[in-house]
Amino acid sequence: MMKEPQQINGDEDEAEVETSSPSIAQRSSNSSTKKRKRSAANDNDLAVTFKEMLSEPVDKLGEKMGAFISKFWFMLFPAKEYKIVVVGLDNAGKTTTLYKLHLGEVVTTNPTVGSNVEELVYKNIRFEVWDLGGQERLRTSWATYYRGTHAIIAVIDSTDRARISVMKDELLRLLAHEDLQHSVVLVFANKQDLKDAMTPAEITDTLSLHSIKNHDWHIQACCALTGEGLYDGLGWIAQHVTGKAPT
Repeated sequence: MMKEPQQINGDEDEAEVETSSPSIAQRSSNSSTKKRKRSAANDNDLAVTFKEMLSEPVDKLGEKMGAFISKFWFMLFPAKEYKIVVVGLDNAGKTTTLYKLHLGEVVTTNPTVGSNVEELVYKNIRFEVWDLGGQERLRTSWATYYRGTHAIIAVIDSTDRARISVMKDELLRLLAHEDLQHSVVLVFANKQDLKDAMTPAEITDTLSLHSIKNHDWHIQACCALTGEGLYDGLGWIAQHVTGKAPT
């Protein structure tokens, strides 16, 4: 039996959407709930490891002890979580990008109303990723998510020549925001599998990326549907927010 695709609140469908969106408090609550569940899972995992350690023969105790200490240390000093905000116009492929990275598969999406938030772990680096709605009436709310952001991902529909100038204006406005003055910027040139797609060089010129002086930036060709280029871009972010190459 064929598995039905998971349906996600996304931006790839041009259907009519609701005008109301969840409050910031509700979305923050969802994020906090996920973190509490992760903490409970870590507690249970630690207890299981401890029980396994006690049941091991003396000659194998060292190996289990090491695993127990490692998990206990992580609970005491959890890895820093880096915040990424994903922006772009509607139908650019933001939600497809997020869930391809998160689940490793393509999901059925509806237009994003408000935001989606997921946790990604890439080479032992933890990211909290916010996917923001790209429709015109929702872009004015992007700034409410900027505080504490380490990296911005701007997803570009490489076939949308008619609106690339709109994205340029949004990007310039975004980069001028005080909450993003220390954020790095990754531009995903999405839909590179299509014949009429603009090249990364063409997008770089159209967006005037070379004029960006106060932010580290990088443009990455990608195809969100296949995943090509996505982890190359995420690796660039990981290196620049941590100051070292991910291992």
